Amino acid sequence: MIEVTPRVCIEGKDVDYLEGSYKIDGGLTAATLTFKLPLTYGGMKRLWNQEVTFYLNEFDSTPMFRGWIKRTNPTFNDIEIYAEDAIGYMLKGGEQSVAKVALTDKINIDGLSLGAAIVKLISLAKLDTKLKTDIMGNTTPVIGVNQSDPIRGTIVVLDVIKELLSKAIDKSGTLPRPNIARITDDGTNSQFVIELESLIDDTATIQHVFTEYDNIIELSIINRKVPTIIIVNAKYDQKGTFTHTSAMSAYDRSYLEVDNKDLKSGAEAQDFAAKLFEANLKVQYEYGLTTFEGAYLHENDVIRIQTDEPEFSGNYRILGKAVSFSPSGFGVTLTINRKLPTLAEYISSSDN
Repeated sequence: MIEVTPRVCIEGKDVDYLEGSYKIDGGLTAATLTFKLPLTYGGMKRLWNQEVTFYLNEFDSTPMFRGWIKRTNPTFNDIEIYAEDAIGYMLKGGEQSVAKVALTDKINIDGLSLGAAIVKLISLAKLDTKLKTDIMGNTTPVIGVNQSDPIRGTIVVLDVIKELLSKAIDKSGTLPRPNIARITDDGTNSQFVIELESLIDDTATIQHVFTEYDNIIELSIINRKVPTIIIVNAKYDQKGTFTHTSAMSAYDRSYLEVDNKDLKSGAEAQDFAAKLFEANLKVQYEYGLTTFEGAYLHENDVIRIQTDEPEFSGNYRILGKAVSFSPSGFGVTLTINRKLPTLAEYISSSDN
């Protein structure tokens, strides 16, 4: 195992923690850091909202996590600290609230590119003190907010950001590729960035290789996501529903509803729903990879797994990771899949 000395800092000052864990699920969800301090640590009541940084190695210049303390839990033995990153803290708000803005005929995002619209939403919601957009970039392709159907009223910032990103699909290659967003750190601030979902074919840039003899401790199936009831909304208010009864008994009941205005009848919509089921069935698995390497990998990075089992070997995309750590070591679990862009993602921009 690589020898490291993990660091936790509160407001830039190292603290003598007992143990901790870092977790990010990806997909514009909050990254979290939980760690324990000894009871002798002073100033517990002043900890809320203070900045926390976590460095996997004491010599790292950029933190793996930057966030703000959301709650503390003192026990008889220690003080447990829970912090969330900028997405959790600023876009979700407190536990009982979410960040919202009111869009009107005077204050709106009409006609802006999707990237510029996201920057404006973050600014309007006063989120830009903790979530920066200096290196964000724009979607590929660059498209504008639909002015014929303007967004108005009080909106949830995170929901609209997700909706805007879903409108941009790159169709320049063999497969359509959606745009995703994530947080990176520039050493001083949390930065919101947009990028294309990575390819996992033979042209992919491999960031790390894992083998069962060198660095894989365990590889396990951790989730199944197969929609068994699929509803497709076609043109002229036509609908088609596909239900796979036998798959429902194996994978449980789950729903997927999509719009495809290129379809003009219920029969076409039902046939398309069946194709969606087959597309999702092929990429149903997510995997948990337990290892002692890859802690610095990011969401959307591509790795290769080499094993004697053909069903597991191949390229995978990083979805999230969890790092457990103590002052003397760490362990890593990566969440990965080899999902290709689905038909549902392709048609999400069909009416643009």
